[in-house]
Amino acid sequence: MAKRQGSSLSEEKFKKIAVGGTVAGVLLFLCLFVILIVQFVQIGVRKKIEAELDREKARYEQLIAEGHSQLEIYETEQGLYELALKYGWITPSGK
Repeated sequence: MAKRQGSSLSEEKFKKIAVGGTVAGVLLFLCLFVILIVQFVQIGVRKKIEAELDREKARYEQLIAEGHSQLEIYETEQGLYELALKYGWITPSGK
Protein backbone atom coordinates (compact mmCIF):
# COMPACT_ATOMS: atom_id res chain seq x y z
CA MET A 1 0.00 0.00 0.00
CA ALA A 2 2.86 2.34 0.67
CA LYS A 3 4.13 1.76 -2.83
CA ARG A 4 0.80 2.76 -4.29
CA GLN A 5 0.73 5.89 -2.29
CA GLY A 6 4.31 6.68 -3.40
CA SER A 7 3.57 6.09 -7.06
CA SER A 8 0.39 8.12 -6.77
CA LEU A 9 2.32 11.00 -5.30
CA SER A 10 4.90 10.80 -8.05
CA GLU A 11 2.07 10.92 -10.60
CA GLU A 12 0.62 13.97 -8.85
CA LYS A 13 4.04 15.56 -8.75
CA PHE A 14 4.55 14.78 -12.40
CA LYS A 15 1.18 16.34 -13.28
CA LYS A 16 1.98 19.42 -11.20
CA ILE A 17 5.37 19.74 -12.86
CA ALA A 18 3.78 19.32 -16.30
CA VAL A 19 1.13 21.96 -15.53
CA GLY A 20 3.77 24.30 -14.10
CA GLY A 21 5.97 23.81 -17.16
CA THR A 22 3.03 24.46 -19.46
CA VAL A 23 2.10 27.63 -17.60
CA ALA A 24 5.73 28.80 -17.65
CA GLY A 25 5.94 28.08 -21.38
CA VAL A 26 2.74 30.00 -22.10
CA LEU A 27 3.91 32.95 -19.99
CA LEU A 28 7.27 32.94 -21.77
CA PHE A 29 5.51 32.87 -25.14
CA LEU A 30 3.27 35.79 -24.15
CA CYS A 31 6.24 37.84 -22.93
CA LEU A 32 8.13 37.20 -26.16
CA PHE A 33 5.04 38.07 -28.19
CA VAL A 34 4.63 41.39 -26.34
CA ILE A 35 8.33 42.17 -26.86
CA LEU A 36 7.94 41.40 -30.57
CA ILE A 37 4.99 43.77 -30.88
CA VAL A 38 6.86 46.52 -29.05
CA GLN A 39 9.83 46.08 -31.40
CA PHE A 40 7.57 46.36 -34.46
CA VAL A 41 6.06 49.56 -33.09
CA GLN A 42 9.53 51.00 -32.42
CA ILE A 43 10.65 50.12 -35.95
CA GLY A 44 7.59 51.86 -37.38
CA VAL A 45 8.21 54.98 -35.29
CA ARG A 46 11.87 55.11 -36.28
CA LYS A 47 11.02 54.74 -39.97
CA LYS A 48 8.54 57.59 -39.67
CA ILE A 49 11.15 59.80 -37.96
CA GLU A 50 13.74 58.83 -40.57
CA ALA A 51 11.38 59.76 -43.41
CA GLU A 52 10.67 63.11 -41.74
CA LEU A 53 14.39 63.78 -41.33
CA ASP A 54 14.99 62.89 -44.99
CA ARG A 55 12.33 65.44 -46.02
CA GLU A 56 13.93 68.09 -43.82
CA LYS A 57 17.36 67.28 -45.24
CA ALA A 58 16.07 67.67 -48.80
CA ARG A 59 14.43 70.98 -47.87
CA TYR A 60 17.64 72.34 -46.34
CA GLU A 61 19.68 71.16 -49.32
CA GLN A 62 17.28 73.08 -51.57
CA LEU A 63 17.62 76.18 -49.39
CA ILE A 64 21.42 75.90 -49.57
CA ALA A 65 21.29 75.57 -53.34
CA GLU A 66 19.07 78.65 -53.59
CA GLY A 67 21.36 80.48 -51.19
CA HIS A 68 24.39 79.82 -53.39
CA SER A 69 22.71 81.42 -56.37
CA GLN A 70 21.79 84.47 -54.27
CA LEU A 71 25.31 84.57 -52.87
CA GLU A 72 26.73 84.85 -56.37
CA ILE A 73 24.41 87.79 -57.05
CA TYR A 74 25.29 89.59 -53.81
CA GLU A 75 29.02 89.11 -54.33
CA THR A 76 28.82 91.58 -57.20
CA GLU A 77 28.83 95.30 -56.52
CA GLN A 78 25.49 95.81 -58.26
CA GLY A 79 23.90 93.05 -56.18
CA LEU A 80 25.14 94.59 -52.93
CA TYR A 81 23.85 98.00 -54.02
CA GLU A 82 20.38 96.59 -54.75
CA LEU A 83 20.34 94.75 -51.43
CA ALA A 84 21.29 97.94 -49.57
CA LEU A 85 18.49 99.85 -51.30
CA LYS A 86 16.05 97.06 -50.46
CA TYR A 87 16.79 97.46 -46.75
CA GLY A 88 16.46 101.22 -46.70
CA TRP A 89 19.94 102.48 -47.53
CA ILE A 90 19.85 105.99 -48.95
CA THR A 91 22.52 107.15 -51.35
CA PRO A 92 24.23 110.47 -50.73
CA SER A 93 22.58 111.87 -53.86
CA GLY A 94 19.16 110.95 -52.42
CA LYS A 95 18.16 108.37 -55.04
